Amino acid sequence: MYEPEIITFGETMALMLPKGSKGIEYSPDFQVLFGGAESNFAIGVARLGHRVGWFSRLGKDPLGQMILKRIRGEGVDVSRVELTTEAPTGLMFREVVQGKTSVYYYRKGSAASTLKPEHLDEEYIKQAKYLHITGITPALSASRRETAKEAIRIARKHGVKVCFDPNLRLKLWTLDEARGVLFELAKEADYFLPGLDELKLLYQTESFDEIVARLRELKAVSIVKGGEDETYIVDKENVVSVPYFEAERVVDTVGAGDGFCAGFFSGLLKGFSLEEAVRLGNLIGCMVVQTEGDWEGIPTWEQAQAFLNNVKHVER
Repeated sequence: MYEPEIITFGETMALMLPKGSKGIEYSPDFQVLFGGAESNFAIGVARLGHRVGWFSRLGKDPLGQMILKRIRGEGVDVSRVELTTEAPTGLMFREVVQGKTSVYYYRKGSAASTLKPEHLDEEYIKQAKYLHITGITPALSASRRETAKEAIRIARKHGVKVCFDPNLRLKLWTLDEARGVLFELAKEADYFLPGLDELKLLYQTESFDEIVARLRELKAVSIVKGGEDETYIVDKENVVSVPYFEAERVVDTVGAGDGFCAGFFSGLLKGFSLEEAVRLGNLIGCMVVQTEGDWEGIPTWEQAQAFLNNVKHVER
């Protein structure tokens, strides 16, 4: 049996992008792609040289088949993905008009929203080193919320470390709804990976010192993204800042956080220190924003090493 080092699950949707800059309303041509926080993360981990598994429910339709084949083609284990005729694959449209990005979701009643605790494979989860969950999963439906909690229970039972990225999406639920659920899941995490702006909303404060104090109430090591040109590592005793890499040109910021998480956990799997792992996460996030797409800009380990070593590309 294929044994992933890290496992994640969550909804991945087909993504429709208009060609050119006309926007959705006036564009006759679209690219058909896909995206989802957890599958973006899984693809990143695989490209960086690790065994990773992603599962979900997809519609047994052309979009679901496309997503399944593409993620499998990136080296991610999809053996626990279920194609179902109960519901369709979720869909989203994204446009960039005059520099402003807008996203429109068609995910209500999607196949992924029907994921339930009974769809979890305990034997599959228990052999991993890490279980990675985002806050998008519990936001989608009550059954998904219970599934996330049950996955964490299974992980804790078998000594699998839990990684939680709140990935706050206020299009999916209200801040008050999100706050209680996300805090409950954060309390179970070994690694908590929020953004600083998310924490300001969730903790209702602009004070960094107060945020640090609240984070220290958790048992997790917190990796706080989105600081002032730096990422913070917060534990019970210290706050360590790790500077960003400077992007030559920012093309598309979508997926940068997922790329960071992939780089960070790749670092941990490679035996790096926390600071070294965060530095790798910062690098991957920097590389992602320089390419259009949710996950397409995530580098291979060889490409990341070349960037770190400042190796120039020579085309022959």
